[in-house]
Amino acid sequence: MRQHWIGEFIGSVAAGVYGAPLAAGVQTAGRTPRVGYLAPSLSSEALRLIGAFRQGLREHGYVEGPNIALELRSAEGNPDRFPALAAELVALKVDVIVAGATLAVLPAKQATATIPIVFPVHTDPVGAGLVATLARPGGNVTGLSFSSEDLTGKRVQLLKEVVPGVSRVAVLWKSPNAAATVQLKAVEVAARALAIPIGSWKYGMPRVS
Repeated sequence: MRQHWIGEFIGSVAAGVYGAPLAAGVQTAGRTPRVGYLAPSLSSEALRLIGAFRQGLREHGYVEGPNIALELRSAEGNPDRFPALAAELVALKVDVIVAGATLAVLPAKQATATIPIVFPVHTDPVGAGLVATLARPGGNVTGLSFSSEDLTGKRVQLLKEVVPGVSRVAVLWKSPNAAATVQLKAVEVAARALAIPIGSWKYGMPRVS
Protein backbone atom coordinates (compact mmCIF):
# COMPACT_ATOMS: atom_id res chain seq x y z
CA MET A 1 0.00 0.00 0.00
CA ARG A 2 2.82 2.42 0.83
CA GLN A 3 4.41 1.93 -2.60
CA HIS A 4 1.01 2.45 -4.25
CA TRP A 5 0.19 5.86 -2.77
CA ILE A 6 3.76 7.16 -2.99
CA GLY A 7 3.97 6.07 -6.61
CA GLU A 8 0.68 7.74 -7.45
CA PHE A 9 1.81 10.86 -5.58
CA ILE A 10 5.01 11.28 -7.58
CA GLY A 11 3.12 10.42 -10.75
CA SER A 12 0.66 13.20 -9.97
CA VAL A 13 3.41 15.70 -9.15
CA ALA A 14 5.44 14.77 -12.21
CA ALA A 15 2.35 15.26 -14.36
CA GLY A 16 1.64 18.60 -12.71
CA VAL A 17 5.24 19.76 -13.12
CA TYR A 18 5.10 19.26 -16.87
CA GLY A 19 1.72 20.92 -17.23
CA ALA A 20 -1.86 20.19 -18.16
CA PRO A 21 -1.96 20.18 -22.00
CA LEU A 22 -1.40 16.43 -22.40
CA ALA A 23 -3.95 15.62 -19.73
CA ALA A 24 -6.47 17.07 -22.15
CA GLY A 25 -5.05 14.92 -24.94
CA VAL A 26 -3.15 17.72 -26.66
CA GLN A 27 0.47 17.25 -27.76
CA THR A 28 2.80 20.20 -27.18
CA ALA A 29 4.51 21.40 -30.38
CA GLY A 30 4.46 17.84 -31.73
CA ARG A 31 7.00 16.70 -29.13
CA THR A 32 6.53 13.76 -26.78
CA PRO A 33 7.55 14.76 -23.25
CA ARG A 34 10.21 12.59 -21.61
CA VAL A 35 10.26 11.67 -17.94
CA GLY A 36 13.52 10.46 -16.42
CA TYR A 37 13.23 7.98 -13.54
CA LEU A 38 16.15 7.08 -11.26
CA ALA A 39 15.46 3.74 -9.59
CA PRO A 40 17.67 2.21 -6.87
CA SER A 41 17.24 -1.22 -8.47
CA LEU A 42 14.71 -3.35 -10.29
CA SER A 43 13.80 -5.35 -7.19
CA SER A 44 10.19 -6.39 -6.62
CA GLU A 45 9.69 -3.44 -4.23
CA ALA A 46 11.18 -0.94 -6.70
CA LEU A 47 9.06 -2.36 -9.53
CA ARG A 48 5.90 -1.94 -7.43
CA LEU A 49 6.76 1.73 -6.91
CA ILE A 50 7.47 2.19 -10.61
CA GLY A 51 4.17 0.51 -11.44
CA ALA A 52 2.28 2.83 -9.10
CA PHE A 53 4.11 5.79 -10.64
CA ARG A 54 2.96 4.76 -14.10
CA GLN A 55 -0.58 4.42 -12.77
CA GLY A 56 -0.40 7.95 -11.35
CA LEU A 57 0.65 9.26 -14.75
CA ARG A 58 -2.17 7.40 -16.51
CA GLU A 59 -4.71 8.88 -14.15
CA HIS A 60 -3.61 12.32 -15.36
CA GLY A 61 -3.81 11.43 -19.04
CA TYR A 62 -0.16 10.49 -19.56
CA VAL A 63 0.17 7.06 -21.19
CA GLU A 64 3.61 5.67 -21.88
CA GLY A 65 4.01 5.32 -25.62
CA PRO A 66 1.13 7.38 -27.05
CA ASN A 67 1.90 10.69 -25.36
CA ILE A 68 4.83 10.29 -22.96
CA ALA A 69 8.22 8.56 -22.88
CA LEU A 70 9.71 7.09 -19.70
CA GLU A 71 13.49 6.97 -19.47
CA LEU A 72 14.07 4.44 -16.70
CA ARG A 73 17.56 4.14 -15.22
CA SER A 74 18.47 1.66 -12.49
CA ALA A 75 21.45 1.95 -10.16
CA GLU A 76 21.30 -1.85 -9.81
CA GLY A 77 21.73 -1.62 -6.05
CA ASN A 78 24.82 0.61 -6.27
CA PRO A 79 24.09 4.24 -5.19
CA ASP A 80 27.47 5.34 -6.57
CA ARG A 81 25.95 5.01 -10.04
CA PHE A 82 23.36 7.75 -9.47
CA PRO A 83 25.57 10.72 -10.51
CA ALA A 84 26.36 9.15 -13.89
CA LEU A 85 22.75 8.10 -14.44
CA ALA A 86 21.48 11.58 -13.53
CA ALA A 87 23.98 13.13 -15.95
CA GLU A 88 22.74 10.74 -18.64
CA LEU A 89 19.14 11.87 -18.13
CA VAL A 90 20.20 15.53 -18.27
CA ALA A 91 22.04 14.86 -21.54
CA LEU A 92 18.82 13.34 -22.92
CA LYS A 93 17.07 16.63 -22.06
CA VAL A 94 14.23 14.99 -20.19
CA ASP A 95 11.43 17.30 -19.06
CA VAL A 96 11.36 16.12 -15.46
CA ILE A 97 13.46 13.76 -13.31
CA VAL A 98 11.85 11.50 -10.73
CA ALA A 99 14.28 10.43 -8.01
CA GLY A 100 12.80 7.10 -6.98
CA ALA A 101 15.21 6.75 -4.03
CA THR A 102 16.41 9.14 -1.33
CA LEU A 103 20.04 8.66 -2.38
CA ALA A 104 19.18 9.68 -5.95
CA VAL A 105 17.86 13.15 -5.11
CA LEU A 106 21.14 14.96 -4.38
CA PRO A 107 22.98 13.53 -7.45
CA ALA A 108 20.04 14.64 -9.59
CA LYS A 109 20.13 18.13 -8.07
CA GLN A 110 23.88 18.33 -8.64
CA ALA A 111 23.39 17.31 -12.27
CA THR A 112 20.91 20.08 -13.14
CA ALA A 113 19.60 23.34 -11.74
CA THR A 114 16.90 23.76 -14.39
CA ILE A 115 15.14 20.43 -14.98
CA PRO A 116 12.40 19.87 -12.35
CA ILE A 117 13.19 17.05 -9.90
CA VAL A 118 10.49 15.18 -7.97
CA PHE A 119 11.24 12.92 -5.01
CA PRO A 120 8.66 10.66 -3.31
CA VAL A 121 9.64 11.24 0.32
CA HIS A 122 12.62 12.62 2.24
CA THR A 123 13.14 12.84 5.99
CA ASP A 124 15.10 16.11 5.98
CA PRO A 125 15.19 17.87 2.57
CA VAL A 126 16.31 21.14 4.19
CA GLY A 127 19.18 19.57 6.13
CA ALA A 128 20.24 17.62 3.04
CA GLY A 129 20.50 20.86 1.06
CA LEU A 130 17.74 19.92 -1.38
CA VAL A 131 15.47 22.89 -0.62
CA ALA A 132 15.92 26.23 1.13
CA THR A 133 12.96 25.84 3.50
CA LEU A 134 9.80 23.76 3.57
CA ALA A 135 7.64 26.89 3.27
CA ARG A 136 9.67 28.31 0.36
CA PRO A 137 11.67 25.48 -1.21
CA GLY A 138 12.95 27.49 -4.18
CA GLY A 139 15.09 25.84 -6.83
CA ASN A 140 14.01 22.94 -9.02
CA VAL A 141 13.37 20.22 -6.41
CA THR A 142 10.02 19.26 -4.93
CA GLY A 143 8.48 16.30 -3.13
CA LEU A 144 7.06 15.04 0.12
CA SER A 145 8.79 15.62 3.46
CA PHE A 146 8.21 13.22 6.32
CA SER A 147 9.89 13.89 9.65
CA SER A 148 9.41 11.58 12.62
CA GLU A 149 12.24 12.55 14.98
CA ASP A 150 9.74 13.33 17.76
CA LEU A 151 8.16 9.90 17.40
CA THR A 152 11.57 8.25 17.47
CA GLY A 153 12.48 9.99 20.72
CA LYS A 154 9.10 9.03 22.16
CA ARG A 155 9.80 5.37 21.41
CA VAL A 156 12.90 5.54 23.60
CA GLN A 157 10.84 7.10 26.40
CA LEU A 158 8.20 4.38 26.08
CA LEU A 159 10.90 1.71 26.18
CA LYS A 160 12.17 3.18 29.46
CA GLU A 161 8.64 3.18 30.90
CA VAL A 162 7.95 -0.42 29.85
CA VAL A 163 11.37 -1.68 30.97
CA PRO A 164 12.45 0.69 33.79
CA GLY A 165 15.62 -1.27 34.41
CA VAL A 166 16.90 -1.01 30.83
CA SER A 167 20.63 -0.35 31.00
CA ARG A 168 21.55 -0.08 27.33
CA VAL A 169 19.83 0.21 23.95
CA ALA A 170 21.18 -1.18 20.68
CA VAL A 171 20.37 0.58 17.40
CA LEU A 172 20.87 -0.97 13.96
CA TRP A 173 21.07 1.68 11.23
CA LYS A 174 22.18 2.15 7.67
CA SER A 175 24.39 4.90 6.26
CA PRO A 176 24.51 6.98 4.08
CA ASN A 177 20.71 6.79 4.23
CA ALA A 178 19.69 10.32 5.30
CA ALA A 179 16.55 9.14 7.09
CA ALA A 180 18.53 6.65 9.18
CA THR A 181 21.02 9.34 10.20
CA VAL A 182 18.27 11.69 11.37
CA GLN A 183 16.53 8.90 13.29
CA LEU A 184 19.77 7.84 14.98
CA LYS A 185 20.41 11.39 16.19
CA ALA A 186 16.89 11.53 17.65
CA VAL A 187 17.48 8.25 19.49
CA GLU A 188 20.79 9.51 20.89
CA VAL A 189 19.25 12.78 22.13
CA ALA A 190 16.37 10.97 23.87
CA ALA A 191 18.68 8.34 25.35
CA ARG A 192 21.05 10.94 26.80
CA ALA A 193 18.12 12.70 28.45
CA LEU A 194 17.17 9.41 30.10
CA ALA A 195 20.79 8.48 30.93
CA ILE A 196 20.63 5.35 28.76
CA PRO A 197 23.85 4.36 26.94
CA ILE A 198 23.39 3.73 23.22
CA GLY A 199 25.25 1.17 21.17
CA SER A 200 24.75 1.63 17.41
CA TRP A 201 25.95 -0.54 14.58
CA LYS A 202 26.54 0.94 11.13
CA TYR A 203 27.47 -1.56 8.42
CA GLY A 204 28.72 -3.88 11.13
CA MET A 205 30.91 -1.25 12.84
CA PRO A 206 29.89 -0.58 16.47
CA ARG A 207 29.58 2.97 17.77
CA VAL A 208 28.93 3.56 21.45
CA SER A 209 27.64 6.76 23.05
